[in-house]
Amino acid sequence: MTKKRILVCPLNWGIGHASRCIPVINVLLDEGNEVIIAADGRPLTLLQKEFPQLEAIVLKGYDPRYPGFGSMAWKMFLTMFPILIGIWKEHLRLKKIIRDYNIDAVISDNRFGLWTRKVPCVYITHQLMIKAPWQLKLTEPFLHLFHRFFIYRYDRCWVPDFIDSENLSGHLSHLYHIPAHVEFIGPLSRFSAKKENPVQENFILAIVSGPEPQRTIFEDILKKQLTAYNQPAAIISGVPEVDRVEQQDHLTIYPHLPTPELEQLIQKAAVVICRSGYSTIMDLSILKKKAIFIPTPGQTEQEYLAEYHFKKGNCLYFTQKQFDINKAMPQLESVKELSVLFNPKQLGSVIRNFLRSLN
Repeated sequence: MTKKRILVCPLNWGIGHASRCIPVINVLLDEGNEVIIAADGRPLTLLQKEFPQLEAIVLKGYDPRYPGFGSMAWKMFLTMFPILIGIWKEHLRLKKIIRDYNIDAVISDNRFGLWTRKVPCVYITHQLMIKAPWQLKLTEPFLHLFHRFFIYRYDRCWVPDFIDSENLSGHLSHLYHIPAHVEFIGPLSRFSAKKENPVQENFILAIVSGPEPQRTIFEDILKKQLTAYNQPAAIISGVPEVDRVEQQDHLTIYPHLPTPELEQLIQKAAVVICRSGYSTIMDLSILKKKAIFIPTPGQTEQEYLAEYHFKKGNCLYFTQKQFDINKAMPQLESVKELSVLFNPKQLGSVIRNFLRSLN
């Protein structure tokens, strides 16, 4: 196949969208293609640290900020128009990027505006439908149609999940009719399924992620509780732009870890405390870990996923206000490991099929 120049663009709502682009980029590079990254903020920093050799473009995202308190539904309403403007701006900017960088194809992870008729475009999402807050439940069908409008603008839509009943995303990708150009490609993770490090039974790992200010609020809660809880623990703060590691007695705080070191730490952990973001769920399922999920307050997707897997017995689920590590740890005996049948060759097959269509 002829070498192609592929633009890969993750959404900037936390770093999960960027982290699950890592295996996609790896396959594209293994197939002999050139990859150009377009992102901003922490997703861009993460991918630049993972792939320092790749060319990168600053492409501003929608930059949401979750409220520290108050109504999430009202916050969503107030940010709706700025998000629409951001989608339109990135759509216009894409035309110039394609021309200036001689792009052959675009892969967008949940960025609505990165489609064009000039080159083939792929949209990655685990949400074929969008969950609305309970205050705006009546708007859910309209949100579904809004999202479908953008999904249909793309040539292909890749869903990182299974199409059958044994899936990780539940209603998010399985409730409504599935469009013909949607392909379920199996879970995406930057980690391998190999069990290389033994579990340290009393070691607790907490992973912090998501938009501000809730990321910082969550980190502060974890620091306070893990400092008081007398077991070895570590926190990954999710701030790749910071380099300093902190040590507080039995608690180590890493701002960020490269993929190999992070995988080793997760494998070592007896339990992982984290947000219930979908990328995190895929990672923990592939590594077969026990999890305590604490969704970002008001983020309906995470709240749904935490409840969905809690009902299946795959995790413990606490709200941010309810979380108490002294109450959570004794309950772990009743919880199954998150687990998924992972085929590492599936992603390569999907991407090679797409690349062949470009010739």
